[in-house]
Amino acid sequence: MLLVVQSFDRMKILLTGANGFIGRYLFAGLVAAGHDVVPAVRRPSETDQLLPRPQSIHVDFNRDVTPEVWIARLDKIDAVINCAGILQARPGQSIKAIHTTTPEAMFKACEVAGIRRVIQISAISVGADTEYARTKRAADDALMASCLDWTILRPSLVYAGGAYGGTALFRALAALPIFIPIIGDGEQRFQPIHVDDLTAIVVAALALPNLRRRVLEAVGPDQIPLQHILVDLRRWLGLPKARLLKLPLPLIRAVARIGDLVGGPVNTTALCQLEFGNCGTLGDVASATGVRPRRWHDALRAAPAQPQDRWQARLYFLRPALRWTIATTWIVSGLIGLMESPALVHKYSAIGITLSPSMVWSTCLLDVVIGLAVFARRQTAVMTWVQLGVVILYTAALTVAQPSLWLDPLGPLLKNVTFMMAVMVLSVLENER
Repeated sequence: MLLVVQSFDRMKILLTGANGFIGRYLFAGLVAAGHDVVPAVRRPSETDQLLPRPQSIHVDFNRDVTPEVWIARLDKIDAVINCAGILQARPGQSIKAIHTTTPEAMFKACEVAGIRRVIQISAISVGADTEYARTKRAADDALMASCLDWTILRPSLVYAGGAYGGTALFRALAALPIFIPIIGDGEQRFQPIHVDDLTAIVVAALALPNLRRRVLEAVGPDQIPLQHILVDLRRWLGLPKARLLKLPLPLIRAVARIGDLVGGPVNTTALCQLEFGNCGTLGDVASATGVRPRRWHDALRAAPAQPQDRWQARLYFLRPALRWTIATTWIVSGLIGLMESPALVHKYSAIGITLSPSMVWSTCLLDVVIGLAVFARRQTAVMTWVQLGVVILYTAALTVAQPSLWLDPLGPLLKNVTFMMAVMVLSVLENER
C-alpha cells in the first residue's frame, strides 16, 4: 500500500528525474495525493503512458544549463521537485551539469517565473570527497542561497519493491550461491528508508509551511550494518543461509577501479560514498512531517519477495557475463576469420559457396564491429536486430549450400538458434528502465 500524506491544495508540479528509480515512485505518489504532475524527463513517452493525457516534457540535464531554457517550461507550474541525478558519469554525461549547473539554472528560472516552492532530493552523504557529493552539495548551497521557499531532503539508502543501482547490487550479492561477499568488515551503516515513506515526506513538504527553508535528513529508524542488510535480503528472497566472505578493502578498491572503466555500480564513487557513512537523525523529519518511516524488517515482511525478485537478483551478474560471452564470440570469430581468410575462401568453395577475399574480410570485420558494439552497449535495440539479421543470413546461406549441416552431430547450424535466443534474452535484460 502506498503511504502518502494528503495535501491541502492541489498543485501543478514539475518533477525532474521522473523516469528514475526514486522519481517513478514519487511520480505515482504525487498523483495519488491529488497533484497534477508534469514529468520533465529524457524519455517523455515512458511517463506519458502513466498519465490521463500526455503532458511530459523533454529535458536534457547535460545541455539545459541556462535559465532561459527553463522559463517556458515553468508556465502555470506551482512547485518544482528535482530528483534527477547519477552516481558516476558515463560517456556523454556531465555530472557537474546534471547535479549543479542545470539545477542552478532551473532554480534561477523559478525566481524569474515567480515559482517559490522547490524541493531538492539530495543525499545524506553530500559531505563525502567525491564528485557526486561535491556537485550535489553545490546545488544544495545554490538553492539555500536563493530567495525561494526550498526544502532539501537528504535520504539514506532508499529501498522499494523494485530495485536499481545500489539496491539491485545488494540483492544480487545476497543471492549469490554458497557465500555472501561483504566489503571489509561489513560494518558500513545505513538508515534505510522505504520509498513510500520518502514520498509521504515529499507530499508533506509541499503542504506544510514549517518545512520551508529547511534541510531534513530522510532516514529510517534503524541503523543497520551492510552485512546485516545482505543477510536480511537473502532471508527475504527465500534463499538458504550462506556464509559471509569478508573481502579485503584493497581488493575491492581494485575492482572499483575496473568498474570505473567498464561501468556498473561497483566503482570508486560508490565505495567512497559507502565508506563515508549513510546515517542521520530521524527525529527532525518525523517531528516536522508527522511521517514515521517504517522499520527495515517491518517493510520487508509487509512485501514478501516474489519469483521475479529472485530472477532479478540471480540474473544481475549473469547479464554482464552473457553480454561479454556474446561480444567475445563475435570478436574472436571475426579475428580468426581475418587471420585465416585464404583458408576460408577455399573451405567455402568446397561446399559450393563462392566468396572473394574482400567478402571474407568484410564479413569478418562486421563480426568484430558487432562484438565491440555489444560489449560497449551501443544502440542495444538496433544491435539486437543487426545480430539476428546477420546470423539468419549466415544460416540461410549455409542451409542453401549444405543443408546436411542441420543433421551434423556437432550442430553447427542448430547452435545458431541457441545463439539467437541468447541475443534476444540479453536485449530484454539490457533494458534497465
